[in-house]
Amino acid sequence: LANWMIQCGQLVQPLMNLLAEAALAQPVVHMDETALQVLNEPGKSPESQSYMWLLLTTGHQPVVYYHYHPSRHADVPEQLLGDYQGALMVDGYEGYQSVCQKNQLTWLGGWAHARRKLIEAQKSQPKGKTGKADQALAYIQKLYAIERQLKDKTADERLNIRQTQAKPMIDKLKSWLNKNLQCTPPKMALGKAIQYLHNQWERLVGYLDDGAYPIDNNPAENAIRPFVIGRKNWLFANSQAGAKASANLYSLIETAKANGLEPFSYLQQVFTLLPNAQSLADIEALLP
Repeated sequence: LANWMIQCGQLVQPLMNLLAEAALAQPVVHMDETALQVLNEPGKSPESQSYMWLLLTTGHQPVVYYHYHPSRHADVPEQLLGDYQGALMVDGYEGYQSVCQKNQLTWLGGWAHARRKLIEAQKSQPKGKTGKADQALAYIQKLYAIERQLKDKTADERLNIRQTQAKPMIDKLKSWLNKNLQCTPPKMALGKAIQYLHNQWERLVGYLDDGAYPIDNNPAENAIRPFVIGRKNWLFANSQAGAKASANLYSLIETAKANGLEPFSYLQQVFTLLPNAQSLADIEALLP
């Protein structure tokens, strides 16, 4: 059964190539990565970690593209993004720095990640007492309240509202940050949250510059979740071929779901028609 799945994963590779191209044609790309154990990898012990990388685009025709690689090195996003020139939304992992500099990408940081660190700091406060973390979280909550109103707006309308409503809130948060940066011990939970905010600031506020930019990387975290849930059940891949096939099949199924297709019917159509595809147009017609 596993070998059948590997063969299916290999057969759909032409679709995967086009899926990656479709993602990189978009002005904004989300990326994320999660650990994966592959038992038989050249030069690595069975206990070592490999990674499943995710490339995601949202919008009219979303793409969910998974990519297996034995490492988490900076050359992986370089390889995946090629000569991509748009905006890249990621969380705080510095492994994306190289590709952002090389391609001169707009490097966006997610507010959800910053908020999470402040929530951890909030939990360490005395019970029933409000503290500094609550002040920062209140500002971030207001940023998200503004975003909820922008759901059906155009990019230009979003840009205008962010500049008039979100920017003043971010200016207040920056004042809070400057005030607390020097007087909070860096090893405290609050100190770690403040340091993260400080280090990521330019990336976090980047979403104000364009109405098409997202406020956080939650879409990528949500898109990688089905793989994470699956991993809790099957635990590991036996071979690199299995990990690659897994990436390909997850990509097709999750992209199909994101585009409103029923995965089983979609895969039935792919495996019926793909063997007879004669031209690029025939393969393109089978994209999810």
